[in-house]
Formats: sequence, C-alpha cells, structure tokens
Amino acid sequence: MKELGIVPCSANYEALTPITFLKQAATNTVDGDNNNKASIIYGDHVRFSWKQTYQRCLNLASSLHNLGISHPRHIVVALAPNVPALYELHFGVAMAGAVLSALNTKLDVTTLAQILEQLETCKIIFVDYQFFDSALQVFDIISQRKCKPPPLIVLISDDYDQIHLSIPPNTLSYNDLVAKGHADFDTFRPINECNPISVSYTSGSTGAPKGVVYSHRGAYLNSIAAISRFNLKPSPVLLWTVDMFRCNGWCLAWAMCALGGTNVCLRNVSAKGIFDAIQFHRVTHLCGAPTLLGIIANSSPNDHKPLPFRVKFIVAGVLPPVQILNKVAELGFDVNIGYGMTEAMGPVIVRPWKPDSDNENTKLNYGEEGLPSFMMEVEVDVKDPETMKSTPHDGKTIGEIMFRGNTLMLGYLDSQETEEAFKGGWYKTGDLAIRQENGSITLKDRAKDMIYSEGEAVSSLEVEAVLLSNPKVLEAAVVGRYDECLLDSSPCAVVKLKDGCSATVEEIIKFCEGKLATKMVPKSVVFGDLPLNSTGKVQKFLIREKIKSNGWVQ
Repeated sequence: MKELGIVPCSANYEALTPITFLKQAATNTVDGDNNNKASIIYGDHVRFSWKQTYQRCLNLASSLHNLGISHPRHIVVALAPNVPALYELHFGVAMAGAVLSALNTKLDVTTLAQILEQLETCKIIFVDYQFFDSALQVFDIISQRKCKPPPLIVLISDDYDQIHLSIPPNTLSYNDLVAKGHADFDTFRPINECNPISVSYTSGSTGAPKGVVYSHRGAYLNSIAAISRFNLKPSPVLLWTVDMFRCNGWCLAWAMCALGGTNVCLRNVSAKGIFDAIQFHRVTHLCGAPTLLGIIANSSPNDHKPLPFRVKFIVAGVLPPVQILNKVAELGFDVNIGYGMTEAMGPVIVRPWKPDSDNENTKLNYGEEGLPSFMMEVEVDVKDPETMKSTPHDGKTIGEIMFRGNTLMLGYLDSQETEEAFKGGWYKTGDLAIRQENGSITLKDRAKDMIYSEGEAVSSLEVEAVLLSNPKVLEAAVVGRYDECLLDSSPCAVVKLKDGCSATVEEIIKFCEGKLATKMVPKSVVFGDLPLNSTGKVQKFLIREKIKSNGWVQ
C-alpha cells in the first residue's frame, strides 16, 4: 500500500458508529433564536437541547465506565417505554464501550427471565418505574434458578405521580447516575466498526424470541439509509409511537440525531395523544405497527384535531382492511408500508400506500416505488431456496425473499442458527413471494404458514384479506387443517367477530365463495380469540397445535 502512496491512517479512516452523530448535533443544531434546538420533548416539563442531551449522555457514559461497564461484551439491559432516558441510553451505553439491549416491555415475566439469563454478560439493568414490579418478579425467577440478578437502576420520570415503590436498598436512580458523571469523559470509539452496539430481540411470533446482534457499522449505515427510506427532511419532528426496543426504534433513535431533529417521547399511545402532539409540536413523522392505524381510524371525533400539514405515517406488518387505511388518509396522514424484520434492523423496503386504488395490501412495488435501502449491497431478491437461483418474473413462480447487504445483523446471540440463516451468502427471510413482470414483489405468505391443498399452494394472507373485508369480522387467521380421510390439507379459518355481531360457519364460507378460488375457500371455520404474542402478531403455530389436538372444533 505504501509503495502506491496510499496510507490508511486516522486522518482518512474512522470506524463507523452512530454515536458520532451526537457531538455533531450538539455543535450544529441551532434554531432562529440562537438557542440550541430541542432534541427531546416529553410531557409539559421535559425539554432538552442537543447540547444538553450530549452532556447528559457523556455523564451517563462516565458513570457506567466508573461502574466497570466499558467492554463490547458488557451488556446493559433496559426495560422502559419511550421515555427520554431510554433514548439517552442508545448513546450513553455505546459511548461507554458497552452494548445496549432494550427489552420488549410487553413480554411476560417468564420470558423476560429467560432472556436475561441468556444475556449472561449483563452488567446492569435500567427499569422504568412502570415496570418495576415486573422486574422484581423476573429477579425472583432468576434467583430461584440460583442465578444472581444484575444490579438494578430505577428510572424515575417527571410523570412519576405519587406512585410509591418498595425499592430495595442500594438501588441506584438514573438521574443520580447521570448527575454523578463527568461531561469531560473521553468517549469510547470502536476500534473495529463490526463490534456489537446493541442486541434486539425478535417478536417470537414463530417461537421463542431470539437475540439479534447489530454492529456499529450496520447501525450507522442503516441510520443514514433511514433518512431517505422514511423521507426525513431537515429538522424532522418524530412522535415516538414505534417502540424503541424494536430494532432500536428502526434505527430512528440514531437517524433523528444525525439530522438534528426533535424527538417527542410518548409513554402511552392513544389517538388523543397523537393528535395533540402533532398539533402542539408540529410532528412530521410517526411509525409503528399497523394496530396504530386502527387506533386512529376508530378513535372518537372528539379526539381529532386538524393537522397543520399531511403527516408521514410509516407502518410495517400485515395491514388492516382498506376501509381503515382510507379513514386514516382522510384524517390527514400519508400512509407508507414497510417490509422488513428484526434481522434487517427494521423495514428494508418502504412504499407509499395509495388510497382507493391499492387494495392488494401485501404487494411490495419494489423496482418502482418501493426501493430497498441504498445501503444494501445488492437488490432484494426472490430465490429458489434449494438452487439459490432467482425466480423468473412471471407472476407465478414462488420463491423465498432474501437479503444481503450492509445493514443486516451480525448474527443471533450465542446461537447455531446464524450459519443456517446466512447459508449461501444471503439472509433467508422465510417469506414466500412471486416476482411480477415489472419486477415488483408480491408477498404470498410465511413459508411455515403456506397451505398446500390439492397439490397447489394457498396463501393464508390472501384468504385472511378476504375474511377481514367482511364487516362482521374483527380478526382472522387461516392455517392448514389436515384431513386424514382425504389425506390432504385445506384452509381452516379462525375468526373473531366484532362486538354485537353474529355469524354462522356457513355464512363465513359463503362470503368467501366467489371472492376466492375454490381451493382457497375455507373448508372449516372456528370462532374465538386469536392467540397473540406481545407485539400483537398472531401465533399460528399455537393455532395449528390446538387444531391438531382437536382443542378447536368447528
């Protein structure tokens, strides 16, 4: 290299990490009044500038370092809603040289205990007062297994109204920890940009949650990609309706800092809270699960307020009926549909949803409007998982959606599944799809959920879309039901009706006839609640088990 006059050194190379965004934001973001622009707004009493946020994160990193937490194998766990402290932890932990793992607050205590045991190098856990009792139950479970729980730090927010907790002695307070730190702390910078920065857990919709490890490099690049993916303009204002524990808030925790935007934190999500925040703080973006669309569409008109402009609303997951999407659009939101997963740091493809003209809610117009991240090394592809050859653009050949690129996980935490997931040089999503002639991808189903009836593949998603268009149906899931007499499987629909509505099995089947091919029409229907995981996803494997054991009969 030197013979060519090329000398890689600190002058021309620095390991990529999103923590560098924070110092830049503190230095560069100034509003028209020459006061540092708001970085974080929370309720009526919390408003920090980027300079203040930078100083607080330095203090936090300093205190963590003084506690001996300063190594890429040291994990700091957080159990908290979308409050300022959790946002600061996204920077402070990495600035100390450690790894953040924000846990799903909706998980049951048994699952949380299992995760905490897997995070065996966990050095400390930050717990919001709202989940303090749950944390103590988790600690009890761990102690019964003769494991020592990590030290606990309690997050006490300004909305801590007369809630009295039995806090164990020697328990630290988050604000005290920040106050004890030093703002002149020498921030850690990774020597290797592929060192881990965080561990996010999958939703567990197909089994136990898995720890997914992100690198400093991947987090940096995905944060930059998020700027174009979510159409973030200069000085965006994000309302935190997507959980920060979900892929580090789809990496928006770091992307918002890169742009010097404003983060409006929200402990509890409600339609009134969303409309109030948009009007008062001039929110430009909000993101999250499709259930948010229902919260807004079904809210009382008394909660609605005229929006100052059209607001970008990005959702990822199975979409609700088109009537809900139309209603949300009428209220002033531009809905965008994302496709991705925890292993890809959140949505990889995002496309606009078109009111009244786009009823195919599983279609991804990749190649036209739904471009994948420009940080991906190559295009998202649909391949035959056996031959690893791309499927033809014929609108009928089913293959598996696969990714590879710069913004994928390092791997699963302490798991043998990583090698299998990356086998062949691509990440296999487990989602089946077809390529249309124009190159767009139409998602058909999860590989585990596809039904094979009469020798042909039946998409459970397409059957569910028809069922959900029934005005009496609130929720629906479709799985394959094996008939030992026919030696074949057929679609079985599990339906939850709306309050005050009634329907018979024959009515549901007749509703589907004429709207679906004969092989796709459910041959059996059962009524009842659908088993959901902590994120609201239907756990179809539980439905299949219940049907197989005859625990669910027509």
